[in-house]
Amino acid sequence: MAEAGGRRRGRPEDTTGLGKNAMVRNKTANPQQITAEQLLREAVDRQEQEAKAPKQYITDEDELVMYKVRKRKEFEDVIRMQRQNIGEWVKYAQWEASQQEFRRARSIFERALHVEYQNTSIWLKYLEMEMKNKFVNHARNLFDRVTQLLPRVDQFWYKYSYMEELLGNYAGARGIFERWMEWEPDDNAWLQYVKFEERCKEIEKARRVMERYVNVRPTQQAFLRLCKFEEKHNSIARARSGFEKGVELLGNELDEKFYMKFAQFEQRQREMERAQAIYKLALDVLPKGASDELYRAYVSFEKQHGDRDAIEEVVLNKRRYIYEEGIKKNPRNYDIWFDYARLEESCGEVGRIREVYERAIANRPPVMQKRYWRRYVYLWLYYALFEELQTGDIDKARAVYDGLLKVIPHKQFSFAKVWRIYAEFEVRQLNLDRARKIFGRAIAECAKERIFLDYADLEMRLGNIDRCRKIYEKFLELHPQNPKAWNVYVDLEDSVGELDRARALCDLAVQQERLDMPELVWKRYIDLEVSNEEIERARRVWLRLLERTSHVRVFVAYTEFEATTAKSMANAREALERGVKHFKSEQRSDERAMLLEHWLKLEREHGDAAAVEAIEKRQAKRVKKRRSVPAEEGQQDAFEEYMDYIFPDDKPEQQNLKILEMAHAWKKRKLNA
Repeated sequence: MAEAGGRRRGRPEDTTGLGKNAMVRNKTANPQQITAEQLLREAVDRQEQEAKAPKQYITDEDELVMYKVRKRKEFEDVIRMQRQNIGEWVKYAQWEASQQEFRRARSIFERALHVEYQNTSIWLKYLEMEMKNKFVNHARNLFDRVTQLLPRVDQFWYKYSYMEELLGNYAGARGIFERWMEWEPDDNAWLQYVKFEERCKEIEKARRVMERYVNVRPTQQAFLRLCKFEEKHNSIARARSGFEKGVELLGNELDEKFYMKFAQFEQRQREMERAQAIYKLALDVLPKGASDELYRAYVSFEKQHGDRDAIEEVVLNKRRYIYEEGIKKNPRNYDIWFDYARLEESCGEVGRIREVYERAIANRPPVMQKRYWRRYVYLWLYYALFEELQTGDIDKARAVYDGLLKVIPHKQFSFAKVWRIYAEFEVRQLNLDRARKIFGRAIAECAKERIFLDYADLEMRLGNIDRCRKIYEKFLELHPQNPKAWNVYVDLEDSVGELDRARALCDLAVQQERLDMPELVWKRYIDLEVSNEEIERARRVWLRLLERTSHVRVFVAYTEFEATTAKSMANAREALERGVKHFKSEQRSDERAMLLEHWLKLEREHGDAAAVEAIEKRQAKRVKKRRSVPAEEGQQDAFEEYMDYIFPDDKPEQQNLKILEMAHAWKKRKLNA
């Protein structure tokens, strides 16, 4: 007993003597493994069955009375402790009803209603008990009570009217609906009343109910339901008047769905013109962003029943709306204005086109920078061309040009193209004096190179040489450093045969101290002499140029002239020798090598074999050299490689070249060995 009392129940005997500190010595896997599935199966198999309450069999009346007393006491105890627990009240009443104690059941439901009369579940269970046991009058009394206490709970009205309809009491059901409608319930209640009258074959009464419904709830959906009801019962005139009344009363509240239903109704009645008018009215009335479905329906309608013009009108309206929306977002998006104007021009309505252009040109760029004004100016130009070419209104086009010239801030920047187009417009109208005045204003306010050239071109086409000379003189006065001003004046004199004047202009031009690109003037001077076969004069011009500059390209071009045009290789060789000596003295190896290569090319093309051989010997050789680079303090000197030329004419360099050749030969022999 002592040993048995010393061990704890349910725990195996400790044979190690370590107690809780005992450790498992053998950690190898058990040869007989048990899966989780086996454990679960065993747990289910060994589970004990739940205890079931034994069935009671009541054999006599006394036992029944005792059973009822016991159950009632249990229910009463529960509802006394949990008075607000409506579920227990309902269970209590349903148990009494199951015992055929209907008076007791009614009493319990009434007691529950005193606790919470607004609880719909109590009323529903109460009504269900009465109707299930066919106590019709009791159910009617209950429905009357609940509809008076809770008139906004539609479920009781639905059940009340449905019960009377099932009993065949149509007059009573109609009375219930009438009482219900006095409370102005939601749409479904009205629709149920209408369907009830339809089931009773009372179409006129159903129509009056529908009209009352529309008067009480004048919404878009109500009008649609009224029109559908009238169309269903073949009252087309009343259906149409319903649609029209809806448009009249709810004009701004209607959406595209109502108009689509209206138009589809007219289509079903074969009234295509009325349907088309409805679509157009809706597209005009509704905001463009809320009528996409309507627009697609209208396009489909026009494709089926309309003509080409009507379809195009629909598409145009849609595109107009897109452009208008884009303009609202950014009124200075000139690309949209261009597209909008082209759209209206394709339609051909002059009033609309002018309106679009006027609205477009009213959006002036806010920044005084030329790049922001370019597309804006083109709007004016397109407007003027439209007035001139399409409407033929010359005065209006002239007014547009004048307005454009007033808008452009000429002190900051100007547009030569605008002046030229305006002047060409006046020329097309055979108004040369106005064109000359426009160019005169342009020279005063703009004074761009393009203005002078266009003005002179106009006078040249008219044959006014003296006017051209005055224009070019003004050009030279304002832009003396521009070589193009001199060249075009020389071209003019050359074209009319005034060679002395052209030569004098060239002399003046080359004597200018400041020219942007003087080589253009010299080239034009030389071309002038060469084109008139004045080779000696051209040579003197070349020599004057060589006195001014010693650029290698000048030597190359001059020697090309002597060898090709003047056919004088002696002068070419003399000039090349002069250039080689000049670049040698200035130690400009690249230019010297380039000139020698050009000399060799000329000798091969125009010289003899001896001259070619002599120049080939003088050609430079390109070698790689090293030179020191300045380094920072405390660092070693650095070197960089660069390419240089070795000329045979230079004697010390010739020796270096021979040493270099010998070194290359030695390296080659070493590699071969």
